[in-house]
Amino acid sequence: MIEAPAQFTQVRHQPAPLPETTRPRRSSIFVELGLLIFLIWIYNWLQDLAPLRRTQALKNAVGLFSFEKRTGLDPEAAMDHWLAHQGALAYLASNFYAIGIFAVTFGFAAWLWWRRPDIYKPLRNAIVLANLIAFVVFAAFPVAPPRMLAGFTDVVAQVGSLGWHNSLIRHADQLAAMPSMHLGYAVWCAFVAWRLARTHAAKVTALVFGISYSLVTTLAVIATGNHYLMDVLAGAATTVVSVLLVEAVPRLVRRPLVVTLRDDRPSSASPRAETTQRRPRQGSVTVAEDDLAS
Repeated sequence: MIEAPAQFTQVRHQPAPLPETTRPRRSSIFVELGLLIFLIWIYNWLQDLAPLRRTQALKNAVGLFSFEKRTGLDPEAAMDHWLAHQGALAYLASNFYAIGIFAVTFGFAAWLWWRRPDIYKPLRNAIVLANLIAFVVFAAFPVAPPRMLAGFTDVVAQVGSLGWHNSLIRHADQLAAMPSMHLGYAVWCAFVAWRLARTHAAKVTALVFGISYSLVTTLAVIATGNHYLMDVLAGAATTVVSVLLVEAVPRLVRRPLVVTLRDDRPSSASPRAETTQRRPRQGSVTVAEDDLAS
């Protein structure tokens, strides 16, 4: 056998290097403000309907609280009566209910938007979806908070809080106890903290933060007379379902699509594949083995 000259050997071309991945861009601040205004508009529209739903909201509240009593899951009255006599702690809980939950939520959202645009949009979409689900429940099943029932103390009104909250309460939807989006936002913040964590220590810190922050929020919203235990559970479930819908459903949709694309690829045994395999590469010369034999 005579070896083929170097100029006749087929040269394997090295694959071109993959282009560098571009860093995800932040979404437009106008888009984010537009979403916020959209949610506020829906909330205000539901608030305008509140007087028409007051009787039904009180009826639903009595039914919900009666259900909790029958099942033994009714800590609201005891917690409300205890906090009403705690002075400074009641004041702190009232301000946390009014300010803390929103400050922390917007703080996490702003940090994500500015520093982690790669994970911001799915988490943003999850909190938007959670709000939309809550709005549907507010309209279909209005529930008055415990502080509007006999035997409860409105702790926020009794001990007061930072001045602007008093006007905020008067303009808030008084009949939107179910689900508790205070707890829904707290659970969302826990998800964000977990997604931001990269090291083992950071994940442990995020887990501790998520549990403790959600627990403190639960105690505050119940003890101030603003939510029932069922509201809290529903608020957490609303956020969990929203995150699953935003993150899991697209993956389930993409999986059959990927399988279909793989099945459409020509197999190595098909005539088309054989033609492709036998076709010489551009710029190369194929030398028959018999031509090289002596």
